[in-house]
Amino acid sequence: MAQNGLDMDIQFLPGVGPKRAALLKKELAVSNIGELLRLYPFRYIDRSSFVKIAEARPDMAYIQIKARVLRTDVIEKKRMSVWIGDGTGELELVFFKGIRWMYEKLKPGAEFVFFGKPAAFNGRINMVHPEVDPVPAGEAQAGALAMTGVYPSTEKLKNGGITGKVLNKLMEAALEKGLPYIEESIPEYLMKQCGLVPLHYAIRNIHFPKDMASLEKARYRLKFEELFYLQLSLLKQKYIRSRAEQGIRMSLVGQAFNACYDSLPFPLTGAQKRVITEIRNDMKSGHQMNRLLQGDVGSGKTMVAVLTALIAVGNGYQACIMAPTEVLAQQHYKNIQKFLAPTGVKSALLTGSSKTSERREVHSGLEDGSIGIIVGTHALLEDNVVFRNLGLAIIDEQHRFGVEQRSRLWKKSSCGAPPHVLVMTATPIPRTLAMTLYGDLDVSVIDELPPGRKPVQTIHATEGKRPALYKFLRDQIALGRQIFIVYPLINETEKLDYQSLEAGAEEIMQKFPFPQYKTAVVHGKQLNDVKKFNMDAFAAGRADILVATSVIEVGVDVPNASVMVIESAERFGLSQLHQLRGRVGRGSEKSYCVLMTGPKMSKESRHRIELMCATENGFELAEEDMKMRGPGDLEGTQQSGLPISLNIASLARDGIILNTARDWADSVLKDDPALTADKNQLLRKELRKEKYQIKDYSKIS
Repeated sequence: MAQNGLDMDIQFLPGVGPKRAALLKKELAVSNIGELLRLYPFRYIDRSSFVKIAEARPDMAYIQIKARVLRTDVIEKKRMSVWIGDGTGELELVFFKGIRWMYEKLKPGAEFVFFGKPAAFNGRINMVHPEVDPVPAGEAQAGALAMTGVYPSTEKLKNGGITGKVLNKLMEAALEKGLPYIEESIPEYLMKQCGLVPLHYAIRNIHFPKDMASLEKARYRLKFEELFYLQLSLLKQKYIRSRAEQGIRMSLVGQAFNACYDSLPFPLTGAQKRVITEIRNDMKSGHQMNRLLQGDVGSGKTMVAVLTALIAVGNGYQACIMAPTEVLAQQHYKNIQKFLAPTGVKSALLTGSSKTSERREVHSGLEDGSIGIIVGTHALLEDNVVFRNLGLAIIDEQHRFGVEQRSRLWKKSSCGAPPHVLVMTATPIPRTLAMTLYGDLDVSVIDELPPGRKPVQTIHATEGKRPALYKFLRDQIALGRQIFIVYPLINETEKLDYQSLEAGAEEIMQKFPFPQYKTAVVHGKQLNDVKKFNMDAFAAGRADILVATSVIEVGVDVPNASVMVIESAERFGLSQLHQLRGRVGRGSEKSYCVLMTGPKMSKESRHRIELMCATENGFELAEEDMKMRGPGDLEGTQQSGLPISLNIASLARDGIILNTARDWADSVLKDDPALTADKNQLLRKELRKEKYQIKDYSKIS
């Protein structure tokens, strides 16, 4: 079998053995030749140039010196100093391991190439455990040193003798054993049209590039391959679904929709109208809608959700809106009721804290179909919740729900067809990430804020400005405004000395004493009843200040709140800071966001704070956040995860390649949706691999 060479256990490579094999598996998840060859260098060292000893400085990343051994000195068999010289000066090399072997090798007068990280010690430059190589003979051999890959490593690997040099040697052996068994994964016609080098060439040159041009060709090919198959697997799902006949055809707009639309006290934005048209076209197509609705904080997604739900009701079906927290569910329910008043459509709320009598009534109304729209939390997933004819599922802040949970919701309809699915998020997601996390969904974006919404002025302040901040807050309260103050922690910890919520709340109550000022406190560890009471007090205007953790990141809509103070703002990601800022600026008054930080900040934290002060565009901030932290660390994406792991491509840096790969994947599927053509046999074969079997939870089965 062609795969046998790649499947060979890594322990059988020269210089590995069982101990090192176990270490490689544990530390790098590499257990066979094929996996080793797909472990790519994350950077390269140019070994073509040499530094003179006189030029060496401790701030250099690495140096390569050609020099002679002058003398050696072994101290109690625990440390060896080797002095080398090249005519411009002398340099000390220090060894703590392999002393006997190095002592035999580094004889005075012998010339070597020494490579390592320079450091300063007692006012002199030295190198600890440098790599030692013979001086290359001739131009050809010197060229072989030109580009050296640097692989991921850990302390345990180094301690186990698997250094960078050892990994390079292992990779040479792996190439020799495994390269003949590597099969091309992209059809020849695509390789020609996309300008891709063969896979053999790419694998060889990613590990041992002939020159910079060869390396770039190899990189492009491997990145394209990863992103192309990722998009092909997602789009194939989408194509299959779009061609499937199953789906509720909702051809009417309905009286309820018109009654709500005609009674709106404000005109819809152009973006809202465009999105509703896109949704409407999906729902009347006869195919199941699977659409992601992105909109910045305050862009009017809830209004779109209400009108979408009313289309379902107007066609004789039920709609559910599922939110991740009780606070958000209650907020949605309250807002939705206002808009439903002229329609006569019955709605209900179901959460974990709903009373038994309320639950019975809701369960009965859902079963007999009298409740048209239900708003709820995870409580909607309980086994005893059954719908008569669920036609639409709206999932808000969907990253807070696992896909398995969503699939349970969609199985609850007894009407025999899958409900339409609208997924909403106020967390702006960069386009490249959205294409990957939700590549099998159609995407709508509300990229316009309602008219009259004033920008929020964002200010950065340090501890010295606190007296001025408190005066400003008193002035705002005197004008009848309300204040959010958000902390990153509930309790002090030994590791983090940031101001905690408890200490902060105590200080606020001292500086803003009762009864002149009223302060409510909300955090995740409170009982739901307590949390709800305090939140309601603030929402109703009975409290001037709400001291909270980021539990209020989503869902609290208080138009009268004009100031958001974020303590230890450097601890929050950009997306989270932006979400919190979106809690103010919802009324007609001028609003402010104050970012309080300590005096010392990392370069990255300072950059985040500067960006927050410079722009209110959530999508711009999300792009920057992804560049800084990577897609896996972005607020809201941890639970989703990438459908397929990427070894070499980066969603943050390779947006252009991703767009190109997606266009080609789309073009291939338009021409051959089932990939049955002879020219696409390789694609079909590759997609059968386990890593591309992305479960489609939009289906009810």
